[in-house]
Amino acid sequence: MAEQETQRQQQSMEGRGQTSKVLAVVTLLPVGGGLLGLSGVTLAVTVLGLALAAPLFLLCSPVLVPALVVISLAVAGFLASGAMGLTGLSSLSWILDKVRRGSVPEQMEHPKRLMAEAAGQAGQRVRETGQSVQSGR
Repeated sequence: MAEQETQRQQQSMEGRGQTSKVLAVVTLLPVGGGLLGLSGVTLAVTVLGLALAAPLFLLCSPVLVPALVVISLAVAGFLASGAMGLTGLSSLSWILDKVRRGSVPEQMEHPKRLMAEAAGQAGQRVRETGQSVQSGR
């Protein structure tokens, strides 16, 4: 008797498994078909739009592409120039602030000395050039 009952339970579970599979297929088939149809419509509209716009792109591309390249390069150049100028100004401002306060780090002592020497040498050259110009008269 227990064997018959376990067989009935197994058969009913197999029937339920098949029923759930059938319900899943019946439910998912229209959803999958609808999504497949929508993707086909999207593809068709995309191809149609490209076919209609391609002649316009071909007619305008000799003008638009070089203009776009020139404009983008000009904008990139202006942005790079501005960024470099801003970086240079902020660096000079920082150095001048450190020099004015007298709190020059040890790392800045060597460049400070080199700049003083270069300024002295430039002054000496200016004096020599001025003397040679005056003596040449």
